[in-house]
Amino acid sequence: MAKSKPRLSFWQIWNMSFGFMGIQMGFALQNANASRILQTFGADVEHLSWFWLVAPITGMIVQPIIGHYSDQTWNRLGRRRPYFLFGAIMTSIGLILMPNSPMFAMYLPPLWIGAGMLMIMDASVNIAMEPFRALVADKLPTDQRTLGFSVQTLLIGIGAVVGSWLPYVMNNWFGFNEIAVEGSVPFSLILSFIIGAAVLVGSIIWTVVTTKEYSPEEQASFEDHQHDETDEKPAGILDIFKDFANMPVTMKQLGLVQFFSWFALFSMWVFTTPALAQHVWGLSADDRSSVAFNEAGDYVGVIFGVYNLVAAMFAMALPVIAAKVGRRMTHSICLSLGGIGMISMVLVTSPDMKWLLNISMIGIGIAWASILAMPYAILAGSIPVRKMGVYMGIFNFFITFPQIVNGVFGGPIVKYVYGGQAIYALVAAGFMLILGAISVIFVKDKDDIVQ
Repeated sequence: MAKSKPRLSFWQIWNMSFGFMGIQMGFALQNANASRILQTFGADVEHLSWFWLVAPITGMIVQPIIGHYSDQTWNRLGRRRPYFLFGAIMTSIGLILMPNSPMFAMYLPPLWIGAGMLMIMDASVNIAMEPFRALVADKLPTDQRTLGFSVQTLLIGIGAVVGSWLPYVMNNWFGFNEIAVEGSVPFSLILSFIIGAAVLVGSIIWTVVTTKEYSPEEQASFEDHQHDETDEKPAGILDIFKDFANMPVTMKQLGLVQFFSWFALFSMWVFTTPALAQHVWGLSADDRSSVAFNEAGDYVGVIFGVYNLVAAMFAMALPVIAAKVGRRMTHSICLSLGGIGMISMVLVTSPDMKWLLNISMIGIGIAWASILAMPYAILAGSIPVRKMGVYMGIFNFFITFPQIVNGVFGGPIVKYVYGGQAIYALVAAGFMLILGAISVIFVKDKDDIVQ
């Protein structure tokens, strides 16, 4: 007889999601500093988005495959845990090696080594990240999933705040010299990446040790296990294409929302450092090693930490707001606030005004909290439990595709349309978030208690 999944305590949900804190710490170090590192190694502003293409391309390939195989896996570590443990180890290796790329200069130019380490980090982060999304859906009953993804967002925010602020703290609190030899990364940044790697592995191990997964037999006994004849047949890797063709209507509708959201986020991650260096600090596009450039780079980490801190605090309000106005309207409001915050960055025009950027980050942080939780909470109720991993991986297509489009065209648009002024890429990103806010209103949410 079918039964409901046991409800988990807050701390069980916390332990289950704790590894995501380390993943996001590494991800935040990458997001805030990869453009700065690549510019230090010689990349031009208009080419930055091309280097960043490795992130969405590897995600598009890796996540559905990892999702498929994690659905089919069962061993001593469970179903999802083997994958995010392996992904964490590989990500840590990339974190340590990327800022140290000049040490391999006798083999290849540091720029290409750095880009290669970025690719390794992105592939490994995707291996670690996708099973965490599926684990929440595996473990929690339907009425706890919004809370589960919100706790995950809280921990993501904590990790991202620490990762974003760490280089600034290393330099300004602990006195590490920010001046580096031309073409080399400051030691404060190198040390931050090493610390991030250690925290990443440690937090993943915590989740592996403290969280028990349900066996296939236990999963089959729960009432939300949608059983049909195809479940009896072993799934092959090519079945990913069949699953893609048969994706639920809700997933297709969310795809448009995700396109607008992640196109905007990609612009922010790639172009904020050159945008602030040019628009706020008044530097030329060729200035990549001065103290002022590194000051701008450090401050990008500060404001990225602010939006992640806001997201961490706001995450726990999401279930309350969603219970009042529904998940779709909650997401729409949050994306609108993010769009306004992004557009407002153009109003800051000197280092004396830089503190105003933190106000812009409040709206962006609210949007980021919702982006990390609401689409997954809406999606989880529309897909079969036994295909949770593969569909969460396929859903990543709607995250990676807009980033690829942006990666291909974003740089040339900045160069030829915006006259090399990256700040206008951020303004355009704000309008994309507002379009996402409009489109989410039309999504069908099967389990939303407020229709």
